Amino acid sequence: MHFIDTHSHLYLPEFENDVDEVIEHAINVCVRKIVLPNIDSNSINDIHKLVTKYPDLFIPLIGLHPTHVKENVEEELNIASKQLEVFNYKGIGEIGIDLYWDKTFLNQQIYAFESQMKWAMQKEIPVVIHARESFGEIFQSITKPDFKGLKGIFHAFTGNVEQAKFIINLGFKLGIGGILTYKNSTLVNVVKEIGLEHIVLETDSPYLPPVPYRGKRNESSYVIKVAEKIAEIKNKDISYIADITSRNATDIFKI
Repeated sequence: MHFIDTHSHLYLPEFENDVDEVIEHAINVCVRKIVLPNIDSNSINDIHKLVTKYPDLFIPLIGLHPTHVKENVEEELNIASKQLEVFNYKGIGEIGIDLYWDKTFLNQQIYAFESQMKWAMQKEIPVVIHARESFGEIFQSITKPDFKGLKGIFHAFTGNVEQAKFIINLGFKLGIGGILTYKNSTLVNVVKEIGLEHIVLETDSPYLPPVPYRGKRNESSYVIKVAEKIAEIKNKDISYIADITSRNATDIFKI
């Protein structure tokens, strides 16, 4: 039995004092791969340091996070694009549109999102999509003919069953994390309704920790709590959940 955490930011300052311990915790609960989505130009070197130290564990992605899209969007995209040509990234992420915090740069977010999806099409690699209060805008972009056949993950999925089925029909997986374990989470209905072949596990460390760690720093070892909740909902053994979700992640990232 092994797990793949398809979304973790272990390179952030929250882990600077104990990242090796956090990694050991993950390995001890059979986490065998951890995907590291990028945020912006400032996080690239920190990702590289972790990948260099633990090359068999970490899977690096390159991308510009939508909440970091500002006036300098062209400069940030140029840096990421150049990185893509010189480093072996397994996908583009995290990218997308976020209208929860700020709608000021919506046009720039759409431009950055579509630009980065084009990179993924050219390189034939997956995307990891951040969609917060933006499913309409995301769907409008991703269904354009230019992106037909694009694959990847809708990270931290919090939509409804209808939106989940729409995403699945596009050929994407749903990234399910700690939110599933929260009291009265609507994600329980989604997980009940869709097949395990459409789900991957994630933590989004250090954010969105599962119960019983809510309110604390999240870490990759806690992915097992998400798997346990899915096992409960699906009435399956956790080893079965680990096997299917890890196979899904392996197929996406070609690992």
